[in-house]
Amino acid sequence: MITDDLQRRGIGMTSQRTRERLIQRLYEEGLSNAHVLEVIRRTPRHLFVDEALAHRAYEDTALPIGHNQTISQPFMVARMTELLLAGGPLDKVMEIGTGSGYQTAVLSQLVERVFSVERIQPLQDRAKERLLELNLRNVVFRWGDGWEGWPALAPYNGIIVTAAAAQVPQALLDQLAPGGRLVIPVGSGDEQQLMLIVREGAGFTRQVLDSVRFVPLLSGTVF
Repeated sequence: MITDDLQRRGIGMTSQRTRERLIQRLYEEGLSNAHVLEVIRRTPRHLFVDEALAHRAYEDTALPIGHNQTISQPFMVARMTELLLAGGPLDKVMEIGTGSGYQTAVLSQLVERVFSVERIQPLQDRAKERLLELNLRNVVFRWGDGWEGWPALAPYNGIIVTAAAAQVPQALLDQLAPGGRLVIPVGSGDEQQLMLIVREGAGFTRQVLDSVRFVPLLSGTVF
């Protein structure tokens, strides 16, 4: 749980009023899960971006975090989190793409355990520091290829992917528990769509949702 003191730490130009305006905007855009909105409200997004961009942290926009990666816009973080949780409480979630750690921080306050995979080691190292600073300790990290997931700890009740895959990775489908939910952007360039995939019995149901724009899900690892 993020305390009031931790919310305020380093707040600088990011006033509570600015945060409340963001939450009101997300609500007006159709996001209605009160638990998700409350976690977005109290999570200090300004700590997950460079200090020079802190004054923009509560705008509903993606921002650069280095290494040709971005921190997703708050609407998309909330949207994907709502979709993941729509089937009920989750105790074991895998995140593909730690990035800044912001989506990780949001998830960690809503599910029992998060297993986060990132291919770019410096990004993940910084994300670890941020989550420790915020006393969020139910996250385990792996530096590795997101296309491979984390098979040693499978299956997962939920999987969330924060970069766009050209096609749905078979490894992630294999690591989804029965009844589990996978939220993933699929496509390339301007032709990306957010998908919700649910494992049901021996097969999967797939629902195409929103048009989206994410950085690509790349293979391999980077020191």
